[in-house]
Amino acid sequence: MNHFDESGQAHMVDVGSKAETHRIAIAAGLITMQPATFELIKNGGAKKGDVLGIARIAAIQGAKRTPDLIPLAHPLIIHKVAVEFQLREANSEIECRVTVETIGRTGVEMEALTAVSAGLLTIYDMVKAVDRGMTISAIRLLQKSGGKSGDYHAV
Repeated sequence: MNHFDESGQAHMVDVGSKAETHRIAIAAGLITMQPATFELIKNGGAKKGDVLGIARIAAIQGAKRTPDLIPLAHPLIIHKVAVEFQLREANSEIECRVTVETIGRTGVEMEALTAVSAGLLTIYDMVKAVDRGMTISAIRLLQKSGGKSGDYHAV
């Protein structure tokens, strides 16, 4: 299946005949910053408030709003969105890892990737006044399960 019809026009893939399966996707990404910015987030001293708490909500919203942002993504009933942040002091970076689950006819990879992006962008937004040089990188799918194409695990 692809996103083009017989005449080459973009369209939403018909998933109506696919079986419903339990589908899980895990994605992650990084934001790297100055050590002082990292400490500000770690110690809860950002002027705009709880950076990671707000970023967690943004990631959840990102998963839920994926079809509004990705033109050919299907609207899905999402059963679970779990967001974890790992603070890595040695490199002044924060990893955002998101797990999305559903039971449906299409996967949740785009929802997990969008969630990570929204979470990291929110961290940037919350502390950009003190560090405009932050770098968002390595947004990637770590694993997915369910569906006809089978499981995927990044190496």
